[in-house]
Amino acid sequence: MANTISDETMEYVGILAKLELTKEEREEARRDMERMLDYIDKLNELDTDGVEPMTHVFPVNNVFREDVVTNGDDRENILKNAPRKKEGAFQVPKTVE
Repeated sequence: MANTISDETMEYVGILAKLELTKEEREEARRDMERMLDYIDKLNELDTDGVEPMTHVFPVNNVFREDVVTNGDDRENILKNAPRKKEGAFQVPKTVE
């Protein structure tokens, strides 16, 4: 392994992550992090010349529909469901004095 992580770095990462690790857990986490960094180094060896940067593997388009009003201003029919109404709106119990 080319990447080594110091005890100070592991302690700092533990503080940032708010983790209390035992000595065995800290050593296992260190090995995992070193393997991750080694893998990143391996990926950095790849020739990426001519490869366009992308934000997603698949082409992503706006998947949202247009915001079109379909029911219009049908206040009278909507207020038919209201148990109580006042001045063209639902009347609800007072919640703040």
